[in-house]
Amino acid sequence: MSRDSPPSVTQVETHGVERIPDADRTAGPLDLFRLAFGGANTFATCVLGAFPILFGLSFWQGLAAMLLGLLTGALLLAPMAVFGPRNGTNNAVSSSAHLGVHGRIVGSFLSLLTAVAFFSLSVWSSGDALIGGAHRLLGVPESDLAYGCAYAVFAVLVLAVCVYGFRFMLLVNKVAVIAATLLFVLGLFAFAGDFDPSYAGIFTPDADRATQDLYWPSFIGAALIVLSNPVSFGAFLGDWARYIPADTPRRKVMGAAFLSQLATVLPFGFGLATAAIIAERAPKYLDPAAPNFVGGLLAIAPGWYFLPVCLIALIGGMSTGTTALYGTGLDFSSVFPRLSRVRATVLIGVLSIAFIFVGRFGFNLVQAISTFATMIITCTVPWMIVMMLGYVTRRGWYDPEALQVFTRRRHGGRYWFTRGWNWRGMSAWWTGAVTGVLFTNIPGQFVGPLGDLAGGTDISLPLGAAVAAIVYLLLLAAFPEPRAVYGPDGPRWVRAADTPVAPITDAGSGPARGEARRDARQPGVPR
Repeated sequence: MSRDSPPSVTQVETHGVERIPDADRTAGPLDLFRLAFGGANTFATCVLGAFPILFGLSFWQGLAAMLLGLLTGALLLAPMAVFGPRNGTNNAVSSSAHLGVHGRIVGSFLSLLTAVAFFSLSVWSSGDALIGGAHRLLGVPESDLAYGCAYAVFAVLVLAVCVYGFRFMLLVNKVAVIAATLLFVLGLFAFAGDFDPSYAGIFTPDADRATQDLYWPSFIGAALIVLSNPVSFGAFLGDWARYIPADTPRRKVMGAAFLSQLATVLPFGFGLATAAIIAERAPKYLDPAAPNFVGGLLAIAPGWYFLPVCLIALIGGMSTGTTALYGTGLDFSSVFPRLSRVRATVLIGVLSIAFIFVGRFGFNLVQAISTFATMIITCTVPWMIVMMLGYVTRRGWYDPEALQVFTRRRHGGRYWFTRGWNWRGMSAWWTGAVTGVLFTNIPGQFVGPLGDLAGGTDISLPLGAAVAAIVYLLLLAAFPEPRAVYGPDGPRWVRAADTPVAPITDAGSGPARGEARRDARQPGVPR
């Protein structure tokens, strides 16, 4: 099959996490842009854009915090796009090179937890917006039954798209990007008459000293919440970029990922501007104890905009849900090879749908999931740092066969390290992740044991990233990795050790186990 004749969108995708054949790589950087932007061009992103106002910032202060978080997050995310084209597989499998054959499960479960959390949040927020708009437009009752039906429709539609696979998901996002963008632009006209950029927030020159002291924690906190949105795509970019040809220039792939997040200034800005209007006209909806952005939006919206609200909810929910759930099924099938991609997707989808209903109607877990999603991001950033630094020190060189050792249930290879674990990358990840959790400060939800040391400012993400980077580079310098993992051009920034690697053999065979034991006794590898 040539690159000019991709499979039909109605053909169920059969590829798992094995390397995508060159002939099947028919996607391009623009497709990556559509998927990444489409997955964020939703009401869930608008809600994040409302947080600067919720934290008491003025419109202009909130805009500065939003742009800071968005730009930083986009810069962090962009390098994660290069692994897919390079290796033809997802980012969790690519992480085998830096965390070890078995250590790659860290990326798999971070991806799994992130997907379930954001899939749930997407269905909840879109379902609430759809029923709220339908109530104002058609008088649909805002009952548990109505909400349950909306959640079920979203979840089943998303699951169906994910079962068909990449091509169908790409088609949905092609439509979603254009449609949702036009609807958001239409919203600018709907609210233009009520918008006042001079909204001052609570940090005015007349504010008391105690309030003034909260300014920087609020500003940084708002920026970090915005930053978490692009970072949440870090584990998923390889799911889509693996269909991009390996010879595609890296700058184009990274540029597509970077621009896809800069484009979300539209939903972020929509959320920020409308939140400023809500704060003036319907402040009860921005009560920090129980914020309800969607309810406030409907309260201030003109009647003719209720239908676009419903359409944004439907289109956005489909787009975000598919980009989250697709990667989960894909990677879960690699952790449990007896499950095909389709079966794994159905299994995870059904469990996620059950979780959505139990969490929404049984235990009221919506706020808890928001906190959970933030904590996952805190643990994902150090993993991304290890991946990026590993790519740089390896000069972008990888062994495709050795990356698939775990998937094929074999032993040995360049990335076997110590019994399948690279303790250097693993140590850098968990120290960064633990540091981030300890310094997390989410007011009213979770404050880590050291969360108040920075005057109430949440420094968990930058601190966790810095710790992971420092620890990883120090360990690479003190305990060099085998020369074989660096390829023909050798390492960059660090040195290599003349340590032999175990050959790739079937799991359970004597030679592989013996080689693994001998490898563990080599210099520079702790027993």
